[in-house]
Amino acid sequence: MQSTVDGFSYGVVTPVVAFLMACLGGALGLRCAIRPLVVARSWRPGWLALGAAAIASGIWTMHFIAMTGFTIEGTPIHYDRVTTLASLGVALVMVGIGIFIVGYRGATGTPLFTGGTITGLGVASMHYLGMAGMSLDGTLEYDTLTVAGSVAIAMVAATAALWAAGQARGLLWSVGASLVMGLAVTGMHYTGMAALEVHVHGTAAPAEGESAAALLAPMMLGPLVLLVLAGVVVIFDPLMIRGRPGQVPAEHRPGVPAHHRHHRHHHSSSLPTRLRPRVRGPVEHRSRTPQKR
Repeated sequence: MQSTVDGFSYGVVTPVVAFLMACLGGALGLRCAIRPLVVARSWRPGWLALGAAAIASGIWTMHFIAMTGFTIEGTPIHYDRVTTLASLGVALVMVGIGIFIVGYRGATGTPLFTGGTITGLGVASMHYLGMAGMSLDGTLEYDTLTVAGSVAIAMVAATAALWAAGQARGLLWSVGASLVMGLAVTGMHYTGMAALEVHVHGTAAPAEGESAAALLAPMMLGPLVLLVLAGVVVIFDPLMIRGRPGQVPAEHRPGVPAHHRHHRHHHSSSLPTRLRPRVRGPVEHRSRTPQKR
């Protein structure tokens, strides 16, 4: 028989907290991801990896905070530990791929579309894999069109968030990008939940797995610690807070090979001031007339 599904058993508390967690992960992750564009000579792989981990941790934590308010009439809900951890791994890998594409190729054109699409698919994959980890006395069915709409929301909003973060125009742009990322994750989540129908079997067989309280609370400690670490890194990096562009790395300057530009800049800056070439204005040609003796 079809059962009643309630995603707001605690009222607006779980949606609001889940949205704030998604925004926090997005804010920290996007700031770390654009750090190489803001500050010259940054260790790009490390910052991009930290940004991807913060975003993935934020969306994974958001999902399961929202799921604590999810109940199904007539059956308890348990979770499989392996599948639940796998959903976090999928989020880390796919969001990481999207962030690295944008971080190395730029937040415009094809790289932005590709990175945003992969990041959005990572959000959707995390959600539906996490849902597959549920164990209950019934079966889950999804409306195909609504599921497609939830995936499209994730891809479009993730692309918009990466574009806004890539502008590197200060703190307000970063806040806006994090809000868009939060909307992407929560909008995708609740749209996906609206596509769900549950048919309860009504048998006395107990569900396999662990309860949400027993499984999810300890598992959230790792992502939360990672978010705290990313927050500390951002807070103690003043250039990240101001969002003030630094010296653009050589590989971003069009027209001249990166190694040649770097060598020329380093050689010129290392010369003393008196030995550096000076730009002269037009040379004035004077004609001399022979003087009579």
